[in-house]
Amino acid sequence: MSIRSIAILPMLLLAAGAAHAHGGAPHDMGAMQARPGRVIEITMDDTMRFHPDRIEVRPGETVRLRIRNAGRLPHEIVLGELGEILAHAQEMRAHPGMPPHHEANALTLDPGRSGELTWTFPHEGTLDFACTIPGHYEAGMKGRFVIG
Repeated sequence: MSIRSIAILPMLLLAAGAAHAHGGAPHDMGAMQARPGRVIEITMDDTMRFHPDRIEVRPGETVRLRIRNAGRLPHEIVLGELGEILAHAQEMRAHPGMPPHHEANALTLDPGRSGELTWTFPHEGTLDFACTIPGHYEAGMKGRFVIG
């Protein structure tokens, strides 16, 4: 292996990890540097609901999502395509000891805690969000961004 190959290997591993963390969700990585145009407040609670659970945004809009867990249980929010979210929920059921999430598209919050995600919605369509803690999605803890 050449010195150049050795130097490139860490960059490739980082890029692969970033792609995996986002699960192919329609998120513009360059927009993480973009300044949010508005703040959207989302509350999670023990009724297994997000408030609001339907949010309208514009194509190309960057928003700061301010998320608060108003419940007595841990909750999380994961943004992505519904199939990816459901696959992640299945993985969490299979591995109940997984550590809490804090990635570009996911945030786990203990009771009474708050956090933020910044997200850019690149094109028209929809983007789902859900809590993938075992039993929460199944109880109705899900929502959708409508981009249009």
